[in-house]
Amino acid sequence: MDPEHPPSPIDRRLVVSALGIGQILAWGTSFYFPAVFAAVIVAETGWSLGLVVSGTSIGLLVGGLISPQVGAIIERHGGRPVLLASSLFYALGLTGVALAPNLPLYLLAWVAIGIGMGTGLYDAVFATLGRLYGSKARGPITNLTLFGGFASTVCWPLSAFMIDHIGWRAACLVYAALHVCLVLPLQMAVIRRASARTASTLAQADELRSPGLAPVEREGLIFILVALVLSLTAGVGAIVLVNFMVFLQSTGVDYTTAIALGTLFGPAQVGARLIESLFGNRYHPIWTMIASCTAMAVGLLMLFSHFPVLVLIILVYCGGYGIFWIGRGTLPLALFGPLRFPRLMGKIAFPSLIVQALAPSAGAWLIESHGPHATIGVLTVLALINLVIIGVLWLLCRPKREPNL
Repeated sequence: MDPEHPPSPIDRRLVVSALGIGQILAWGTSFYFPAVFAAVIVAETGWSLGLVVSGTSIGLLVGGLISPQVGAIIERHGGRPVLLASSLFYALGLTGVALAPNLPLYLLAWVAIGIGMGTGLYDAVFATLGRLYGSKARGPITNLTLFGGFASTVCWPLSAFMIDHIGWRAACLVYAALHVCLVLPLQMAVIRRASARTASTLAQADELRSPGLAPVEREGLIFILVALVLSLTAGVGAIVLVNFMVFLQSTGVDYTTAIALGTLFGPAQVGARLIESLFGNRYHPIWTMIASCTAMAVGLLMLFSHFPVLVLIILVYCGGYGIFWIGRGTLPLALFGPLRFPRLMGKIAFPSLIVQALAPSAGAWLIESHGPHATIGVLTVLALINLVIIGVLWLLCRPKREPNL
């Protein structure tokens, strides 16, 4: 088999499945970690809940800081060394969490997990798929997010089961072992070493960008707007995700009902992503982002106005948030082309991950200072501003053949 023949001869379904399993564990042992582990860790150690949960913020912050360098490495060498590092740093960090005798060492372990997040969550894997498949990476990126949508569905009950039977420290060690013994071999099996020929072939094959929109002028402004849209969406989404139950209860429902409604969060995201996977190739990814921003803004507006059908609010908002992660990967790929996609994806991820790291604390401050309803109002305004920004981006990126209005 010729290792320099692009794209990889391995069936794309196998590639996406292997990387998708990695995404389930990567998200489940980082972003979704505190939901199940935090209360148990606090109960055993007596550490502050806020500081225990801040481990995730530290991880996101570290991931954001290294994301430009990660993108550059993927551009030069492909995704193999980055994904290798991700599994190893996840394992190192989770082992550190399991063995941490005090809070400072616990938080230090999250620095290692943060390196794993920066090299192994969506942005790095999107860049890897772009490097591997060029402009044809949209389908694999979309399908990958279907796996990621099940991270909480798989890892929350699995974590709870392990904590009940072997304790939270041993559960962390089991997850560390899974990263090394399961995720690492899978990713190494499907992602081969990149070559210079791969990059040059992609450059020639994708000189013509994705049909529909072709931004050539004002590319710097377009890049800023894309980064701004993705960062605002990520920030609003992070605050809502962390405080979802609080916001639902602010509408007057009790805790049990809020929990029941909260179970719709994951399925609504996956359902919207499935629809996108079926029809997404028929239109430009900017329409995915427009639909995402619109749905999130409408969902927050309905929540702010106490719209009586909470199920509809959840389906609309969560559906928009679900396809946001598809647009996060496919829009930069379509606008800037696959050759520069890994490096630019790393640069775009930098502000987005920083915002995600700071957003939960900002959301908590808003809720404590002004209450849940006012916080929803602020988030609604931000979502509407984001809708205006994506509209401006669409105007800048319209094909020249369209008449000027």
